[in-house]
Amino acid sequence: MSTPVLAADGGEFQPPGVGSFDFPPIVAGITKPMVLLVLSIIIVGVFFWAALRKSSLVPGKMQFAAESTYDFVRNSIGRDMIGGKDLRPYLPLLVTVFTFILVNNVFGFVPFLQLPTMSNPGVPYGIALIVWLVYNGAGFARHGAVGYLKHQTWPPGVPGWIRPLVTPLEFISNILVRPLTLSLRLFANMFAGHLVLLVFILGGEYLLLHGGVLGMVAGPLALILSIVLMFFELVIQFLQAYIFTMLTASYIGGAVAEEH
Repeated sequence: MSTPVLAADGGEFQPPGVGSFDFPPIVAGITKPMVLLVLSIIIVGVFFWAALRKSSLVPGKMQFAAESTYDFVRNSIGRDMIGGKDLRPYLPLLVTVFTFILVNNVFGFVPFLQLPTMSNPGVPYGIALIVWLVYNGAGFARHGAVGYLKHQTWPPGVPGWIRPLVTPLEFISNILVRPLTLSLRLFANMFAGHLVLLVFILGGEYLLLHGGVLGMVAGPLALILSIVLMFFELVIQFLQAYIFTMLTASYIGGAVAEEH
């Protein structure tokens, strides 16, 4: 997390902005978000390996946590969006997407890290690209090239005279725009939430140190509000991981469905 910036002409507080998310390379072009991405992969992989390598009928705490995560994604997301018959091949992807995004979001609260990796737009774009390839690949495999394009761009029940207008819109919406909207929703929420936290924390610190008598009241109040916002942001971080995974399952389910 950055520190308050004082303007050279009067020591005024400069609120954090987009520049607060620019991180210079640590070494050899490696930046902090890159390190956190690798760390999140290790955390997720080690967690499931350690929890399930010696699974037992009566689960321990780690096995229970891993199985609960798996059951949550399968029962609360996968079955509703894809259905039991087609779910199994895509369940590992859904569990990985959910846990990977959640861990990277929670990094925003970890001391000395304090950065939700999804606030860097390149990360959700990359995940959305993988999802795009998977659900379109699943659709082509299930329906064939012509059948899948018709499935995605030729909604049933639409009068023939309006299809020339609807079909291009369906193609843009279902084939081209989905990865952008999927990634932008996650990025925007993580970026905005962390930026608001920075404003309250750094602003409260500045008021406490430089705000005089009024700052002695407003500064602690801002810091207290930042703690409340942290808990609210934690809920948002979980919801964003859930929504991204749910939409991923929804796109896969729509691609492999026999009918719209």
